[in-house]
Parts: sequence; C-alpha cells; structure tokens
Amino acid sequence: MMAKITFLLCSIMFFSKNLFAEDVASTAAQTGSAFGGLMPLLIIFIFFWLFLIRPQQKQKKELEKQINAIKKDDTVLTSGGIYARVVAVKEQDIEAEISQGVRVRISKTAIVSVKNPNEPVTPEIVKK
Repeated sequence: MMAKITFLLCSIMFFSKNLFAEDVASTAAQTGSAFGGLMPLLIIFIFFWLFLIRPQQKQKKELEKQINAIKKDDTVLTSGGIYARVVAVKEQDIEAEISQGVRVRISKTAIVSVKNPNEPVTPEIVKK
C-alpha cells in the first residue's frame, strides 16, 4: 500500500514539471505561473490530509471517548500488550486486575483499546 502511495506521489511530482513547464519568456509575461508551481504541493497536501491525517485524528478522538467512558469490569489493552479487567477508575489512572489476585495501576495514556464486557464478540474470518 505504501509503495503505491509513494509511486503515486513521485509520479505526480515528476509529471507535474512537464504539465506546468512553460517557456521562460512566456513565464515572465504570465501572472498565473506562480500558482502553477504550487499546484503539485497543494495536491500532495490534500492527499495527505484526506488519507493520513484526518483518519488518524478521528481514530484518536474515538479512543479518547472510550478511555473517558471506562467503567468497572471493562477489559482494556495496554500499550505493553497486557489485557486487564478494570477494578477501579481514578482521574489519571485505573486499577486493573491482570490475573486473579494480581492488581496493577495503569495510566490512562497507556491504554490502547477498551472492550466492554456486554459487547457481543464477532468472530474474525481468517483467509488462507
């Protein structure tokens, strides 16, 4: 996927020189040539905004909502890869049980995913 994106961006930059290239004498006479030189950069910025920046911001806001709505008995996944059941929620951190009788304090910033125990589990189909 990234190879395709890189190829697309390189081809836009390479071919834009040919598309917007003008004779040196006519460039001085034309006023729109400054905008033509910025067009490839504008296209690249719009591409990055639509496909990289905006989805990441949406995902971050959704995770923030989930973290603020954590309650007792939710299952969380930490950035260290540990699944834990929430026992108590505090302002900046949570107290979670990672095994029977083993409780740890976890910062809310270290939480990557929140799973509500009431949500139905949908099986994933693995293609071979």
